Amino acid sequence: MAETAIKKTKRQELDEGGMGYLQSLPRRVVTVYLPLLVFVIVLLFPFYWMTITAIKPNLEMTDYANFNPLWVVHPTFEHIRYLLFDTSYPGWLLNTIIISTAATFLSLLAAVFAAYAIERLRFSGARPVGLAIFLAYLVPPSILFIPLSVMVFNLGLYDTPFALILTYPTFLVPFCTWLLMGYFRSIPFELEECALIDGASRWQILIKIVLPLSVPGLISAGIFAFTLSWNEFIYALTFIQSSENKTVPVGVLTELVRSDVYEWGALMAGALIGSLPVVVLYSFFVEHYVSSMTGAVKE
Repeated sequence: MAETAIKKTKRQELDEGGMGYLQSLPRRVVTVYLPLLVFVIVLLFPFYWMTITAIKPNLEMTDYANFNPLWVVHPTFEHIRYLLFDTSYPGWLLNTIIISTAATFLSLLAAVFAAYAIERLRFSGARPVGLAIFLAYLVPPSILFIPLSVMVFNLGLYDTPFALILTYPTFLVPFCTWLLMGYFRSIPFELEECALIDGASRWQILIKIVLPLSVPGLISAGIFAFTLSWNEFIYALTFIQSSENKTVPVGVLTELVRSDVYEWGALMAGALIGSLPVVVLYSFFVEHYVSSMTGAVKE
């Protein structure tokens, strides 16, 4: 009995020193529920605003004296119909999907080889090389697009999807390489050493051992690369001119804003539909994304 009482006392002391203060409902409300509520409202309000604006008639957008700006009285799908059938938005969406997917694939391919070489081959200067690659990601795109535009014009890629597919990796590869370096670092070296003893080549080790163990890291890097490609604006604005070749971020801004006339309903509908693929992508792979980030920052 005395031993049980001592254990209970120790457990109470740990609770008081740890998370025991959350047992009180008022404290949970102040420290947990209220901050989460504020966070959720701030996070979801832009999507709510885009949704209600996309289905609002033009009269309700301007007549705040008779209509509540946070609600829709007479919903309409006219803005969505106009966006999908009277503009080139479906083509912009297809262009964005193709360009983002291709740029993500090329970036991951290059990042896997670079990260594996830096982290697993143990050559002198590997750490400075890894740091230099990450620092390359910090170079502003507003500086890079000037020399890149010269190369795009000289190669005859201007106003084609290849202009974006081949330039997006300039900022995707450094970040994906840094992320995969952290994940590869968490894989035990003993696995590769055993495979080398059994006669496996470096290529076989990469394909059959390292990559299967790095699926969460690959998914996380792919999500980041796809999201950055999907939302990129400067390169898409600089290297694409014709309306049919534009991406969603550029097309929505340049084609739906005419001088001082803003088609708010179509703009919000375009932004809402354009954000759905990324939201769906995150929702499907959120568990892998969290686990990969844990592995990337382990050391």
